[in-house]
Amino acid sequence: ESWSPTQLDDAIDSIRNARPTAVNLAWAVDKVRPLVPQGRDVVFAAAQQIAAEDEAANHAMGKLGADWWLNKVGDRPLRLLTHCNTGSLATTAWGTALGVIRELAARGRIEVVFADETRPLLQGARLTAWELDQEGIPYKVLPDGAAAMAIMTGEIDGALIGADRIVTNGDSANKIGSLGVALACNAAGIPFMVVAPESTVDRSMKTGKEIHIEFRNDAEVCNFAGLRTNHLRATTYNPAFDVTPARYIAAVVTEKRVYEIAQGEDLNAGGAS
Repeated sequence: ESWSPTQLDDAIDSIRNARPTAVNLAWAVDKVRPLVPQGRDVVFAAAQQIAAEDEAANHAMGKLGADWWLNKVGDRPLRLLTHCNTGSLATTAWGTALGVIRELAARGRIEVVFADETRPLLQGARLTAWELDQEGIPYKVLPDGAAAMAIMTGEIDGALIGADRIVTNGDSANKIGSLGVALACNAAGIPFMVVAPESTVDRSMKTGKEIHIEFRNDAEVCNFAGLRTNHLRATTYNPAFDVTPARYIAAVVTEKRVYEIAQGEDLNAGGAS
């Protein structure tokens, strides 16, 4: 379209900065951006390479995470809860937290998956449930508000989620509602796992207090299927993400290793085996 260099930079910036809580998008843009002067084909090849590496990382996380669950909880079919969507629709071909579930299912070690609906955009009800159905993995969709009850009444063996940013001490930002699941798991004495690639680890930040939390518009909460469901003058508190402190996380799994956060380990190791 014969853009000027300034127009192109502005367009790239708009992609890079679109999701300020999530670090992966900016990370990937920064990897590819220096190649722009070499032309579209070079940029596209680099993007394809990132996708291929991400798919391989997903499979590695799935195996490491599945091994951890069976070692920690017991080599038996598990009842696991997950929040938001972390499958092939959100990652590349396999998934992070959902990739661990898929690996466990392939080993015959999933009894049922409880998928939080994930209000207000229903990523769990719309996306995770669809992916589980496609895989033939038994599942139940539950309202976000029912997760704590399911956990505290012994219906759940553990929970696992993805992440949009993980900082050095293990604090993890993920879809709003994740913190409540972690708190319930902590109260029930069951494991809460975070699964994400090394590209999600932001070692420039020491604690979760430094993570910028994106807030979304009122319409996501006040409207449903195009219809207003709240009072016309209602405003909202609508953060898109929350931060789970490391003290509530049993383990962080990346493609490199399992970080045993509950045992006092942080992510300073930089992914070394």
